[in-house]
Order: sequence, then structure tokens, then C-alpha cells
Amino acid sequence: MQTLEIDKLGSATSPLGLGRCVQVTDGQRIPRAGDVVVVRALGESVTYGNLELPNGRLAKVNRDDLIAGVIGKRRALKGFVGEVPQSIKRGDRLHLLNLGGVIGRCTGHHSSLSDAIEVEVVGTTIDDGGKCLNIGEKSLPMSDRLGKMPPIVVVAGTCMNSGKTVAVTEIIKQAHHAGLKVAGAKLSGVACLRDTLNMQDHGAESTASFLDCGLPSTVDADDLPSVAKSILNHLAESHPDLIVVELGDGIVGGYSVDAILKDAELTAAFSKFVFCASDYVGVVGGLKILEGLGIKVDVIAGSVTDSEMGEHFIEGNFSVKAGNARRDGLRLFSLLKVGKQ
Repeated sequence: MQTLEIDKLGSATSPLGLGRCVQVTDGQRIPRAGDVVVVRALGESVTYGNLELPNGRLAKVNRDDLIAGVIGKRRALKGFVGEVPQSIKRGDRLHLLNLGGVIGRCTGHHSSLSDAIEVEVVGTTIDDGGKCLNIGEKSLPMSDRLGKMPPIVVVAGTCMNSGKTVAVTEIIKQAHHAGLKVAGAKLSGVACLRDTLNMQDHGAESTASFLDCGLPSTVDADDLPSVAKSILNHLAESHPDLIVVELGDGIVGGYSVDAILKDAELTAAFSKFVFCASDYVGVVGGLKILEGLGIKVDVIAGSVTDSEMGEHFIEGNFSVKAGNARRDGLRLFSLLKVGKQ
């Protein structure tokens, strides 16, 4: 066991509230998703070279930086793909998989990106008793059932970069301006504070995500519906007038979003459902998949509506309202007919 002073803490470690000095052990062990590890950066990256800190600031990753991150998986269609290693010990080579400091063995990446930053394992963080630190230790209490809920607006999409976050933050902003007390939730994806901080910047009084339930990502999550219910119950305790939910990634993909959409209690609690797509084919496929799950789409948003042509084509051909968050967020919010409008 040794004590190290860390150069940078990844935001994925934030549930533990770690300081710059941590204790580590360098022996071989079988890691779990959520374990906190210290690694040394072996390089830098022009296209993906920043680390989000627990305060939300982005810091450049420099060669030889000592970084505290979290072991986890990623399945990004337009980013990195990575796995939890079968074992871990000092000297092993892994990779920085996302901005939040999720660390694993990278197996591939989108063609627009350079290679993930390679890191060398220095050790696994431990407490004074020698127990490995894991972000799951600070998890919200798990819930099997939903309590009393305010109206819930859910925003989902075809995949990452389809316009979900822009729609979510604009809906939150307009609801806040309308005098509503708003809460924001991120129920799937890979750990990063950027989206929940963005929700707060646009007027959400409280936010929570799967990170608050001890998950570095929702890849292969054992019981994501219970995680979702825990987050929603937690936010409902502050008595908001509205909860706006983002389902990270797509309704089809590697982040277990389908498990949420197949849970009858959750879908019954959804007041409005916004679907984001980048093109008409995405709209067709999304509507068909969601119809098969018994989910009615109330509004189409996302980059497919970035021009008026998109809005008019969707409303004329798919019998569903369309609204664009960038051009007219107030209209998008008004289409949802929630709260004081």
C-alpha cells in the first residue's frame, strides 16, 4: 500500500468525494465496474484529450499525469468501445474511454477519432482497511417501485448526436421560464457530469443520473429499470412540477435503453415522449420500434427538424407533431402541453 498525490480526478469518481491524495494497492486483482483506479497517462490526444473534473471543468490530459478514474465499459456508436479487463495489476496498459474518466480496455473507435489515450495502471484505490473503493458504495437506495410522480417528459433518440441533449435543455429552460420547478435525469449512457450540469445551467433545480447509482455506464446493467426508478424517486422527493428525462444513446444500442422502455411501470409514468432523429428513415424506424413497445411518440425533434422542411414533412406524412429545439424552443415546449402554459 502507498499514498499518491493525484494530478487529475475524473468526474466519474465524484460520488466518493475523493481528495488529491489516495491510497493504492498494486497487487493483481479481478476488477469490478465502478472500482476506482490510479493510472499514468502514456500519451496525449488532439481529438479526445480532455478529462472532465468533479467540478465540471475540462482539463487537458498531459503525458505522465496521474489520473484517478473508474473501471467501466463503453459502447459508443460514434465514440470508443471498451471492456472491463479480466484482471488488473500495476503496469497493465488500459485506455481512457470517455471524458468522465471511465477506464477500460479499448477494442475500437469511430473513424473520426484518433486512438484512445493509453494509460498505465499504477494501482487500485483502497480505504484505510484495505478495501477497494467503488463508486457503488455511495449509491442511491435502490427502488423496485415508483412512488408518486409529477409529470415526466422523456427524450430519446436514434443514437448519440441525434439532438437529445439540446431538446432536453431547451424543454427545461422553457419550463423554468414558465414558472415550473424542474428536475432533470439522465437514465442511460456513460458517466459524465456534462449533461446534468447542462440541465442545471438551463434551470433544473435538482438533477441525478445513473452515476448516482454507482454505475460508470449502463452497458450490461443488470437491472436498469430499478436504477431508473431510484433516480426518479430521489428527484420526486424535492417535489418538482416536472421531471425531464434523457435516455442517453439510442433506443437500439448497447446501453440497455430497451430495458427501460419495456418496463410497464416506467412507461405508464411517462407523460410525454419526445423522439429525436437525424433523418426521415430514423423517424420511420423509431416510430415503428416504439409502437411495438406500446409507446406513443408525442413530438419528433432532433436534427431532422433543423429546417422547416423537416417539420412540415414529418407532420404531413407521419401524423405526429414536430418541433425544433434550436430554432423555436418555446414552440417545442408548447407542443408538450405540460404545466403552466
